[in-house]
Parts: sequence; C-alpha cells; structure tokens
Amino acid sequence: MDDRRPTGAAFLLTQLGTHAARRFAERVSAVDLTPPQSGLIRAVAGDPGRSQQALAAQLGTPATRLVALVDALEQRGVLERRRNPDDRRLYAVHLTPAGEEVLADLGRLAAAHEADLLAPLDPDERRTLAELLGRVATAEGLTPGVHPGYRDLPADDRGPQGAPPCGT
Repeated sequence: MDDRRPTGAAFLLTQLGTHAARRFAERVSAVDLTPPQSGLIRAVAGDPGRSQQALAAQLGTPATRLVALVDALEQRGVLERRRNPDDRRLYAVHLTPAGEEVLADLGRLAAAHEADLLAPLDPDERRTLAELLGRVATAEGLTPGVHPGYRDLPADDRGPQGAPPCGT
C-alpha cells in the first residue's frame, strides 16, 4: 500500500473537482464553448429575461465580466439582449433558437460527463454522493448550480482560449 497517497476527503474533493472541471472544459470545447459560457447559457435558460445585472449577481461575477460573456454569445447568435419592457435602461437576456439547440447539446454533454465520471458507482451510491455533497455545499454557502469560479473570471473571457477550468 502506498502510504504517500492523501486520503482526506477535502483533498479528494479538490482532486476530483479539478479533474472533473478539466474534463468538462474539454467536452464543451467540442461545441466551441467555455465552461463559464455554458453556465451562463444554463442560467439564462433557467430564468429567461433577467437583466445582465441580475445574472451577474446570481453567478457572483462583476457585471463587466458578465457583459464580455454575453457579448461573445450574442455574436455567435446564442443569446440576445432585448430592452426590458419595465425598465428601458436594462437589457433582458434570452436564448435564441440557436441557443436552445446549444442548451440541448450541453444537456447531453453534461449527462455523458456525469455518467463517465461516476461510472464506478451504482445508482444508489450516486444519489447518496449527490445528497452528501449537496449538504456540504449548502453548509459552505455555495449558490446551487453556480460554479464558484465565476468570481475569478478574467474581464476578457470571450472564448475557449481564455477559459478558467470551471465545471458544471
């Protein structure tokens, strides 16, 4: 037995989290997206029509960084900004039909990612693991469904080359 292998849960979470994030980044790069762009698409799909400011707050990133993400996805025809009918100073962010297709692709990629990563576990073990990790995430004050890497995004994240290793 190799006594040098760290077995603490915190280390294993970091090791697996980093590995999973890198693998997810590889998967979404196949559809020319970064993990932060993928998360933004999911956030917009979850509650369409929110302002850029509301999305930035949810994701925990400065609005200027979010604007760069929205700009890149708008240029690709995945997202669109519309004037907010209640406050003309704000833009509401929506998925386009092309964005809906990208969202479906992301769903398939995320399902394959999870299936591959958790292949050694049976379905009951997967549920238990998700429940336990969810409790830890809640206790740490993490926003459900939002990767904490958004806080560290560079202001110019406009494509796959500038992506930090953020996962699902």
